[in-house]
Amino acid sequence: MARGEALFRQGDRLAALYQVRSGQFKSGHSDPGGRYQVTAFPTVGEWLGLDGIGTDRHCFDVVALESAVVVPWCYDQWMHRLNGDATLQHDFHQTMSREIVRNQALLLLLGTLTAEGRVAAFVLDLSDRLCGSGQPGLSLVLRMTRNEIGSYLGLTLETVSRTLSKLQSEGLLGIDCRRLQVLDAPALRRMAHRAA
Repeated sequence: MARGEALFRQGDRLAALYQVRSGQFKSGHSDPGGRYQVTAFPTVGEWLGLDGIGTDRHCFDVVALESAVVVPWCYDQWMHRLNGDATLQHDFHQTMSREIVRNQALLLLLGTLTAEGRVAAFVLDLSDRLCGSGQPGLSLVLRMTRNEIGSYLGLTLETVSRTLSKLQSEGLLGIDCRRLQVLDAPALRRMAHRAA
C-alpha cells in the first residue's frame, strides 16, 4: 500500500481481516458532526478490520501512514479456518483480548493523566509495540503528525509540541524532526503512571 492509501473506510462492508507485515497505519472515526478522531496507530504484527466483526461494517477508516504491506484474509475463509484449528483460535482470541485491553488503557490514560503523562505513555506504548514486532523500540520514526498524535491523546497540536520539547529539554527524549530516541525509559514510565 502507498502512503495515504485507505485500506477501508468507515461504513464499508467487512470483507477481510488484514495482518500488518510492514509499515504503520492510523485508524479514525468521523462523528455525525464531521469531527474526526484518531483512534489507533496499528503497526507490524497487528490486525486490521476487527472493528467490523460485530456489525459486518467497519466503524473506522484505516489509512497507511507510510508504504506498507498487509496480508488479507477473506473473513469467511478465516472463520472457517479458525473453527478447525484450536491453537489458531486461541491465538486469535488473545489478539482480540489485547485490542480490548489497549482500548481500555487508552480510556484510562485520557481520563487520568496530564499532558506529559499522556505523551510519555504514547511514546512508551509505541516503543513497546515496535520492540514486540522485532523492530528497534528505543529509536522511533514518528510516521504520524503531531496533530494526529494530539487527536489520539485528546490534546491540541500546541500541547503535543510543547510537551515533546519539554521531555527533550529534561533529557528523557532525543528528537530530530520525526526521529525520536527514548533516552530515559524509567522516568517516562513513572510519568505515564502518575495520575493527574
